[in-house]
Amino acid sequence: MTVALVTGAGRGIGRAIALRLATDGHAVAVNDVNKAGAEDVAAEITAAGGRALALGGDVGDREAVFGLVADTVAQLGGLDVMVNNAGIAQVKTLLEVTPEDLQRMLGINVGGVLWGIQAAAEHMRDHGGGKIVNASSIAGHSGFDFLGHYSASKFAVRALTQAAAKELGPHGITVNSYCPGIVGTDMWDLIDEKLGPYLGKERGETLKAYTELITLKRVQTPEEVAGFVSYLAGPDADYMTGQSVMIDGGIVMV
Repeated sequence: MTVALVTGAGRGIGRAIALRLATDGHAVAVNDVNKAGAEDVAAEITAAGGRALALGGDVGDREAVFGLVADTVAQLGGLDVMVNNAGIAQVKTLLEVTPEDLQRMLGINVGGVLWGIQAAAEHMRDHGGGKIVNASSIAGHSGFDFLGHYSASKFAVRALTQAAAKELGPHGITVNSYCPGIVGTDMWDLIDEKLGPYLGKERGETLKAYTELITLKRVQTPEEVAGFVSYLAGPDADYMTGQSVMIDGGIVMV
């Protein structure tokens, strides 16, 4: 049985990814900074007949991420797929961003991905290769106003994905990232709430306005993102590396 580790998987997109990979036949290590959330998702997987492990831990802490990989290998028998999904968002104008805001944003969204790449690659290069899948965003292809430092963090994920693909390819490790758009999760509920005052809109109106940007005219589900991650984690993507692909319903087209 192949083994996957998904960070930030206690809810939202990460939860959907963990459940989908379990359905695909992977044993799944479910990580979240809120360990209770990870335990709930792991319980869902085991109740459905899968194999799962719940792990607490903050991906902004390099030692913690290496510990996640070590625990996964020790308890599930290896690591074939690393999904660096954990991330945060914050709504502010660029003129309002503080050093603390920037440090936290980059520490989790960029640092968490880099530490995940390092820890996974350390194991995979000595065990026949593997797949590393990172969370970017449409905001990693087109910078969004009021989400400037978040956008910068997601552009950085694209750069890490490309560099890691080049460095790790000779070891049989592919590295790609997925770039969702407007997804029906707690994160987008927060963005909707915090953007409202800047745009003069009531709660719910901002999300509705942004939905009009979507060619398919509906908000994305976490399961639709998970379906693409399933592809990146599977054998059909064996010859794909260094790519950051948008799955956004047609907001940003390149």
